[in-house]
Amino acid sequence: MRGLIGILLGVSCGFAQGNLQRAEELYNKTDYKESLELLREVPSRDVFPGQAAVYNLTGRDYFMLGEYKKATEAFQKAFALEPSNSVHAHWLGRAFGRRAETSSPFLAPMHASKARQYFEQAVALDPGNAEAMNDLFDYYLQAPGFLGGGYDKAEQIAKRIAARNEAEGHFAEAQLADRRRQYDTAEEQLRRAMELAPHQVGRVIDLARYLAKRGRVQESEATFDKALQVAPNSPKVFFARARAYIEGKRNLDKAKDLLIQYLRSDLTPDDPPREEAEKLLKQISNS
Repeated sequence: MRGLIGILLGVSCGFAQGNLQRAEELYNKTDYKESLELLREVPSRDVFPGQAAVYNLTGRDYFMLGEYKKATEAFQKAFALEPSNSVHAHWLGRAFGRRAETSSPFLAPMHASKARQYFEQAVALDPGNAEAMNDLFDYYLQAPGFLGGGYDKAEQIAKRIAARNEAEGHFAEAQLADRRRQYDTAEEQLRRAMELAPHQVGRVIDLARYLAKRGRVQESEATFDKALQVAPNSPKVFFARARAYIEGKRNLDKAKDLLIQYLRSDLTPDDPPREEAEKLLKQISNS
């Protein structure tokens, strides 16, 4: 009998692992609803020891679908099972951050504080978690002092970022300089980041967007063209250029074409959500 139970448990775990892998593949293709459907078929933790990974992916699916409360609940379950896992803490920070952005003024401060606490915990658990470090920097940069933010804190994190990734460190310094209205310094830092990582299209986009923001349209256009040379047909370039046009209230027909091109592209979770592109398209239609 024990042998039979072992065989059944092994089959069940193999089925669960297969579903988890397929659900991850669907997530990477931004098919979040189908990913969730597969995850619902995974057995409970008593049968499948990889349940923390299931909860984490469930949370990521809900997060990408904009259901931040459900995402929080799933990440909390994952973190409870693996309390030393920096990734779970980081995603909890992200989920609470989005809840702070979308909740009422009464609840927003509480959610924001929790976001900060989880970002700090994620970095403490794994100082090598670059994404958590970047999100903690963004929090310190943007949040008011009474919620634990502050430029001095952000500057300390920027130094830690630079110690691990010099180009990313210059980008962080650029954001700090921009906040302090040191615009020439911000541009200089962005150019330095691009020089250090010339094959990373994101670094080129950062400079192109900044030049557009400063009203230097021709230089921005030339830099966006350079981004396309670095990464031809990159969805990130389509989206960023369209957004720059919309923010500058120019080339709206071209922005519309770029957004349509973006929505037809093969997107990943690292790209801006489709819903955000669709919202920008509506904005063009209403302008």
